[in-house]
Amino acid sequence: MDKDEREYWHLRAIYNEDVPRFPPTNMVEPLTARNLFQLYINTFIAANLAESCVYPLDVAKTRMQVDGEEARRSGSKMPTFRATLSNMIKVEGFKSLYAGFSAMVTRNLIFNSLRVVLYDVFRRPFLHVNERNEEVLRVPHSLGCGFTAGCIAQALANPFDIVKVRMQTEGRRRQLGYEARVNNMVQAFTDIYRHGGLPSMWKGVGPSCLRACLMTTGDVGSYDLSKRTFKRLLSLEDGLPLRFLSSMCAGLIASVLSSPADVIKSRMMNQPVDESGRNLYYKNSLDCVRKLVREEGALTLYKGLMPTWFRLGPFSVLFWLSVEQLRQWEGQAGF
Repeated sequence: MDKDEREYWHLRAIYNEDVPRFPPTNMVEPLTARNLFQLYINTFIAANLAESCVYPLDVAKTRMQVDGEEARRSGSKMPTFRATLSNMIKVEGFKSLYAGFSAMVTRNLIFNSLRVVLYDVFRRPFLHVNERNEEVLRVPHSLGCGFTAGCIAQALANPFDIVKVRMQTEGRRRQLGYEARVNNMVQAFTDIYRHGGLPSMWKGVGPSCLRACLMTTGDVGSYDLSKRTFKRLLSLEDGLPLRFLSSMCAGLIASVLSSPADVIKSRMMNQPVDESGRNLYYKNSLDCVRKLVREEGALTLYKGLMPTWFRLGPFSVLFWLSVEQLRQWEGQAGF
């Protein structure tokens, strides 16, 4: 308690000024339904623009992750990233590099848009302005918000992820002489439902959500933190150099964090099922990890890391530069 000049006692606040307030005060930009809708649409546009440039790398990455399983069973040598791309173009044609792109566009409407919007909503209570009039967000809060947002978004988008993986690997299955499984997105959904029912739409949701949590933490959370850190340490204004540097860091961190879960997700989603819809290769995600490490080595969990980085690095740069530019044209503050 404190005593004023009139000798009256007053209760003193138990929190200091650096502790986040609920709701936050002195925000750079308030949270409104219009801002959220604009952010949702902007991220959808930016994600599709970025994917159109780097999507072939995602297809090659998935092929490498799945080909490791086939190489182990047949005893053949695992192809390199360059060999995988060359084989796809030579045998299946250039269009194979964009196999499953329709599923990716639909997935972006749910996953990429929703994870950024949810992250923005979740981080708001933890934002506060310090004594230097700087908007501050602490590392645990940012990473926790990214982890939660990625999990929710991927849980909703998981069916489209399964379809995307199957469409990406269909050309390889036909090369190996297997019966055609996927022709288009609608037929893929019908086939998955017919063989396993509604639960099959969420096959591999565990590693898929884990990957999405780690990737969103590494991409969205790291971009937010990197931008604030570089702005403070390097005295950079919110512009192209700051956004480019921050997005490069975000792409690298997201690749390293998400690669093991990405390998498990691809194996779980691509494996065949029996007549009753039960998995033939791996019982669950933990069984998949055990078999991968025991039969192919621990480094298998980072199979396709380089194409993952080659994809997520440019994707992150194109994505964030596009999102920020769209927000700037609309008169909004930077992310």
